[in-house]
Amino acid sequence: MAIVYKKIQENREKGHKMLGILIDPDKYDDTKLEQTVLACNEHSVDFLLVGGSLLMKNRFDVTIDMLKERSKIPVLIFPGNGFQINKKADALLFTSLLSGRNPEYLIGQQVQAAPMIREAGLATIATAYLLIESGGITSVSYVSNTQPIPAEKPDIAMATSLAAAMMGMQMIYLEAGSGAKFSVPNELIRQVRAYIQLPIICGGGIRDANTANEKYHAGADIVVIGNGAEQQTDLIKEVAMVRNQFYN
Repeated sequence: MAIVYKKIQENREKGHKMLGILIDPDKYDDTKLEQTVLACNEHSVDFLLVGGSLLMKNRFDVTIDMLKERSKIPVLIFPGNGFQINKKADALLFTSLLSGRNPEYLIGQQVQAAPMIREAGLATIATAYLLIESGGITSVSYVSNTQPIPAEKPDIAMATSLAAAMMGMQMIYLEAGSGAKFSVPNELIRQVRAYIQLPIICGGGIRDANTANEKYHAGADIVVIGNGAEQQTDLIKEVAMVRNQFYN
């Protein structure tokens, strides 16, 4: 079992919430990455997630190298495809897009990646990835050629998450998508939380501390911010302050 996952479980059992910052290497130059890492270190961010749907600039390995050199925060690979692998990372979210019906993202990419992950000696966390409708077409839905779960259908998200738990998944990732107009509905998170005990990650469309607070109270254990942190590093501080309330 990944050491990082043990930490997640321990925090969940204590009721401690966690904060992750998603870094898309295509969107960060060295200067911006340096600024973001400094803010993450200062405010004790729990995880740095690295990944993207395209990665056209081939900065994936460079980004992970910089993060490991400049921070002790665990680095998790959040892969957009089966080739986003780096042995320096602390773990890889071994995701399966259970909200869709495209076999390439249910199992195809995973089969291709498995031997390379094993060769790299990289720890994995089996993660059910559920894309939730967020008011528009996101990069994930376009690239994966899948339909998201309707935002007004929390029962489908609940049943999918329950099936994931029965299949042996270790975490549930509720994702509105990069650049989402709307975040994952609070009621949807509550319904998923009511039926499963697995750690829940929530990301996409979280642009302020109040929204992050709502996700925590709805049942998310980990809130992930990406575009918001990229555009204003002050958001990292603001959400970290909200997270810290759950440690009192």
